[in-house]
Amino acid sequence: MQAVSASISVSKTAFFAEPVSAKTAKVGSAKIAAPRSVVCSAEKSVAVKLQEAGKAACAFALSAVLAGNANAAFTKDELNQLSYLDIKGTGLANTCAVIDNASTDLKVAGGKYKVAKFCLEPTSVKVKEESILKGGAPEFVDTKLLTRMTYTLDEISGSMTVGSDGSIQFKEEDGIDYAATTVQLPGGERVPFLFSVKELAATGNLNQWGGSFKVPSYRGATFLDPKGRGMATGYDTAIALPAGGDTDKLAKENLKKTTTLSGNIVLQTAGINKETNELVGIFESVQPSDTDLGAKVPKEVKIQGVWYLQLVKA
Repeated sequence: MQAVSASISVSKTAFFAEPVSAKTAKVGSAKIAAPRSVVCSAEKSVAVKLQEAGKAACAFALSAVLAGNANAAFTKDELNQLSYLDIKGTGLANTCAVIDNASTDLKVAGGKYKVAKFCLEPTSVKVKEESILKGGAPEFVDTKLLTRMTYTLDEISGSMTVGSDGSIQFKEEDGIDYAATTVQLPGGERVPFLFSVKELAATGNLNQWGGSFKVPSYRGATFLDPKGRGMATGYDTAIALPAGGDTDKLAKENLKKTTTLSGNIVLQTAGINKETNELVGIFESVQPSDTDLGAKVPKEVKIQGVWYLQLVKA
């Protein structure tokens, strides 16, 4: 698994590889737009990129996720005023809030904080594939989203310590911190993965921070494959091949594993509302895909998107 960095620019195109028209729904006088899109690159390590935080060019690019674009999304206060019927069928429940009265002066008083309402909304998913050119290096390719609008992580909570020098330490504790998602490669292959920030431990400063997280197994120990084999239940081998169940060729299919893997993420902050201590920004993570309970080698999945959180003094 390669490390992640974030040399990031933002565009306002659709999530899907194929162009789609923005679906809007009127709620009062406002509009709900299709998910935003973020384009990032992942070439340097987390440690290196965390030392390069605070660049003015990045702050300018990040402004696209602020509330200056009325069609982008709603603020948290606006979301709280909507009813179930207002949101139903619009896709708004799968988006992160934005902020108004945003400042790019990313300074917070030192001390201990509780992180609440942490939300991460993917807007681009790419999968690393072998190059179609002879001798070419593997590269991340665009994918088509197959999962319906249930892939955003939300209501994540945790703790954050802000130092007097502006450094931060964040630890994820609870919330909807993983989501089963499937994308399709240009050739038709489908790649399931568990989008996750479970047990994220991140460091850096408010300009840019990041760290590693755990990626649980896509399937649980009691899941049965088409031949009735599972880790904690089911057959030990394929029914037609009981005598050959221990051969090397079949072992990886018969011996199910729910191994927890790891990924890396970098988050950049676009702005802060000084009155409410709300922050927004963009992120990029690289994590493994599903292993089919240990039967397959995981692919590298690069996820880019926008995030929102609230800081509450502990």
